[in-house]
Amino acid sequence: MFGLLQRTPLRVFYNAFRGLSANVWLLALVTFINRSGTMVIPFMTVYLTVDRQFTLEQAGWVMGSFGLGSLLGAWIGGKLTDSIGFYKVQFWSLFLSGFVFVGLMYLQSLWALSVGVFILSTVADAFRPANFVAVGAYSKPENITRSLALVRMAINLGWSVGPAIGGFLAASMGYSLLFLADGLTCILAALVMRIFLPPRKANNNPAIEDPPDAVHTPPHKDYPYLFFLSMMILVALCFMQFIHTLPVYCKTHLGMSEDQIGLLLALNGLVIGLSEVTLVYILEGRFHKVWLMCIGAVVIALAFFSLNLHPSWAGVAVVCMSLLTIGEMLNFPFANSYAMGRATGKTRGQYMAFYTMGFAITTILAPLIGLQVADRYGFKVLWTLIGGIALFAAGGTYLAGRMGGPGGFQAAGTKVARADQTGS
Repeated sequence: MFGLLQRTPLRVFYNAFRGLSANVWLLALVTFINRSGTMVIPFMTVYLTVDRQFTLEQAGWVMGSFGLGSLLGAWIGGKLTDSIGFYKVQFWSLFLSGFVFVGLMYLQSLWALSVGVFILSTVADAFRPANFVAVGAYSKPENITRSLALVRMAINLGWSVGPAIGGFLAASMGYSLLFLADGLTCILAALVMRIFLPPRKANNNPAIEDPPDAVHTPPHKDYPYLFFLSMMILVALCFMQFIHTLPVYCKTHLGMSEDQIGLLLALNGLVIGLSEVTLVYILEGRFHKVWLMCIGAVVIALAFFSLNLHPSWAGVAVVCMSLLTIGEMLNFPFANSYAMGRATGKTRGQYMAFYTMGFAITTILAPLIGLQVADRYGFKVLWTLIGGIALFAAGGTYLAGRMGGPGGFQAAGTKVARADQTGS
């Protein structure tokens, strides 16, 4: 068996996971259970426009309220993480959001759904900055990026399961079961975490000791970080169209059913879940993080440009999703690591809260911009606009790297030790 693992690519795949702590794997399991129930959000715009008969603009306002709640939840989550600890924040966010999901199935009006979705995302997204800090707390120093990639793998494997099942349920039994399943998996994830994952304080782990070039300022005064974050917001704004506008486009213009859309979305999660950790292992230390983020943004741009190549052929959606998946794997895991590397132990919750809030901003802007541009000017204009924004963000990310500081082109020690070299 060991001799077999010495061969490539099996050895590369094995080494990509070698040295990750048991608690990081448990954290990934909790995340997988939670994300396996992600059935409502990918189909929310379809639910609102097809089942509830809302206009695209009205659906945009509901999803915009989701973004506002996500922004507030990220800020609250970051503050609470630095004060009461990441463990409690994760548990209560999971547990309470389960009940809110179930409650959403009983809301009917535009106003009620907007308020309910706002409350849901506020509670649920308090989890995200706490989860980032938890990865650092349970990880070994040399494995931070791979540990982040492992948790992202769990997210995306769960994402591959959730939409696929959700699409089947929506097509055959209606949308009510989606809300129930989402809520129950949140509660189950909270209970598994409480039973099996031991609590730990973040400052007890040497993995999150201050890097020698860490920025000893709060994130709102770290101007290179804020510029980098603004570029990540633009990249995420483009990427998030695959949740908010691509499903509607597939339904109304490409003639795809809900179960087909669910399988398309599952393609993204499945490919990332099976390959991202290995890809990070291969690329980290060989190529600069900033270059990888730039290339990822360019590939995301190409994904949306491809949708205009054949506006009536369903296969173009597969091409788009394939490119989006590659771009995501090249950009997001290294952006997470870049953000975490700038913070000290005392400000890590705040830095990751800002990072999460940046993505929360996109959950406000992405549906509002995407659905309204599509409603007024058509999807062809939308895909061209989104592709152009992603290209602009690629250039801005390069400039962010030129500013220096931790993770920048001028930072010391931009090469990291490989796990197979350190023996971890």
